[in-house]
Amino acid sequence: MEQLPGGLAELVGPVKGTVTLPLHLAWSGLRTFDLGDEKLLLGMYRIVLLNGRYEDFTSYLDGGLLVSHWPVLRKMLGRGVRAAWEDRFAVLRQASAA
Repeated sequence: MEQLPGGLAELVGPVKGTVTLPLHLAWSGLRTFDLGDEKLLLGMYRIVLLNGRYEDFTSYLDGGLLVSHWPVLRKMLGRGVRAAWEDRFAVLRQASAA
């Protein structure tokens, strides 16, 4: 996936507060997410990972949060998306094995 960032340090999205996703990501259902609520955070990350492009990944995802929530989050993704991220970032594969 050429749209993936080169490194997790490029993921500098918010770590707290409320985020409203643009329509090109969340075109139906919930668009606003309180990052203090783990269920909402995971839902937002799932939407961005499944529907996003490079600009979305770097704007809405945080590298540290992605790694810490990856063991649960990876189960919410399709095999292709999960494999693409784990193939690019070994730390995600390691987090899921821990």
